[in-house]
Amino acid sequence: QVQLVESGGGLVQAGGSLRLSCAASGRTFSSYAMGWFRQAPGKEREFVAAIRRSGGIAYYADSAKGRFTISRDNAKNTVSLQMNSLKPEDTAVYYCAAAFLPSLVPGGYDYWGQGTQVTVSS
Repeated sequence: QVQLVESGGGLVQAGGSLRLSCAASGRTFSSYAMGWFRQAPGKEREFVAAIRRSGGIAYYADSAKGRFTISRDNAKNTVSLQMNSLKPEDTAVYYCAAAFLPSLVPGGYDYWGQGTQVTVSS
């Protein structure tokens, strides 16, 4: 069992930055690949970024490439998502998730946090 708690969401103007964090507790954090997903009102949950257990390789949605950076600190049991050059279309609830292997789809993850709201104003 892994418990995940996101933080760092908020309201930001277009072009601004936010850093989301996800703190994990429970079983060994380094045993899990980690992902970030987001869900806007009326839309399906979509992949944003993922990172392997060691942190050596990361994966990004096209919408996130060049603007977002996922990172993890296995010593602190945290995974972060640095979001720069934010756009109004980035507005959504952002979720972190844990899985044995990195996946680009929500169904590939076993554990989820409660989400944190990100709102980007124009």
